[in-house]
Amino acid sequence: MYAVFKRELFSLLNSLMAYITIGVFLLTAGLLLWFFPDTSILDYGYAELSSFFALSPFLFLFLIPSLTMRSFAEERREGTYVLLATRPITDWQIILAKYFSCLILVVFALIPTVIYYISIYKLGFPEGNIDGGAVLGSYIGLFLLSSSYTAVGIFSSSITKNQVVAFAIAVFICFITYAGFDAMSKAFGLQSWERYLLSLSINEHYQSISRGVIDTRDLVYFLSFVMLFLGLTRIVISRRKW
Repeated sequence: MYAVFKRELFSLLNSLMAYITIGVFLLTAGLLLWFFPDTSILDYGYAELSSFFALSPFLFLFLIPSLTMRSFAEERREGTYVLLATRPITDWQIILAKYFSCLILVVFALIPTVIYYISIYKLGFPEGNIDGGAVLGSYIGLFLLSSSYTAVGIFSSSITKNQVVAFAIAVFICFITYAGFDAMSKAFGLQSWERYLLSLSINEHYQSISRGVIDTRDLVYFLSFVMLFLGLTRIVISRRKW
């Protein structure tokens, strides 16, 4: 498993597309947070990063699927999965190796954003006037959200050999699970189901953790979400005749 993980990680690190994608994410986040008037922290006037953590899930809708779309789709297109499957390694080990390699790359993309916290910490009046606990909770929530998006991306890549199609499917599923259930709870006469629909929404649990309170129900939700889509990936690759 470690050998596959290392191969996948270095393959991503050697990919120009990964650097372009991460660069676009950081550039977009920087422009939205510091330059655009409607979302600028400087115009907002408060020492907090709530706008960054509100925007990040939507930026990740495109960042993470672009990193995961090649995971299985490229193996199918080039016919290399057969060679991988004949090695003494289980399907779960292959899936987890690809999953963790993509997730680590997402963490690499998040690390430079710590400079936003340092900047606000220094710019606050008085210096350090920022709720560090809420920021830490928001980063934990963002990591759990990234874990969920990555699992969706891996699943989407396993059902097609076209990377563009895998990207589109992943974006659609991530959007529906993040914002779709919220919208459905307020439309189509489903108000009576609002509590149940909101409990299925990633946004609901992400916002809960972002408030700085780590609830076991939220942790169980994200873990179950990840295992669901990784389990679906296992079913797809085990039944497919590569």
